[in-house]
Amino acid sequence: MRGVVGRGTALALVLCALALVAPGGATAAPRGVGSPAAAPASSAAAGAAPAGRPSPASRWSWPLAGEPRVERPFVAPAQRWSPGHRGVDLAAVAGGQVLAPAAGRVTFAGRVVDRGVVVVEHEDGLRSSLEPVEDPPPVGTSVARGDAVGRVGAEGAHCPGCLHWGVRRGTGRDAVYLDPLSLLRPAAPPVLLPLPPGGSPGAPSR
Repeated sequence: MRGVVGRGTALALVLCALALVAPGGATAAPRGVGSPAAAPASSAAAGAAPAGRPSPASRWSWPLAGEPRVERPFVAPAQRWSPGHRGVDLAAVAGGQVLAPAAGRVTFAGRVVDRGVVVVEHEDGLRSSLEPVEDPPPVGTSVARGDAVGRVGAEGAHCPGCLHWGVRRGTGRDAVYLDPLSLLRPAAPPVLLPLPPGGSPGAPSR
C-alpha cells in the first residue's frame, strides 16, 4: 500500500513539474518580469536624441534670434585688396540681443571709428566680427553658442537697421574672409568608400 502511495506522490510531482515547463523545453517566465511583452514602449526608441535638442549637424547658428532676413549677402573680393562685401548684413532692431554664432572667446570688444565691434575667436580658429554692438562682455570671456555678447547698436552701422556679421580665417595680411551663411549649413553626411577586392577595413595594402 505504501508503495502505491509513494508512486502516486512521485507521479503527481512529475506532472506538476511538466506544467511549469513551456512548449519546447523553455521555462515560461511570468508576464511583466523579464519578458519582452512587459518592456516599456519607450525602450524601442532607446538611443534616440530627446525631442527639442539642437541638431549637432552644425556647430554654428545665427547671431540674432530666429532666422533674420539677409539684407546684403557676402561678396568675395576678386583680390585681397579688391572691393567686396566681407560678411553679411542681417535685418536687426536696435537693442536686440546679439548672440555668439559658435562657442569661443571674446578677443576684442570696443569701438572702431564710430561703432562698437565684438570679435569672438572660435574653437576651430575662425573669428566672427559683429557690429554695431553695445554693452559687450569683457575681453577674455568664454561664450557658448547662443550666449549673448551684447545688444544691437543704434548708430554707426554701415546699413540702417542691420547687424553686420563677418567671419575670417587668420589675421592681418593673411586673413581670408568666408561666407558666414555657409557655416550654417549642416555638415555633409559621411561617405562610405567601397572596399578593395578581397580587402577588409583597415587592412594594410601590399
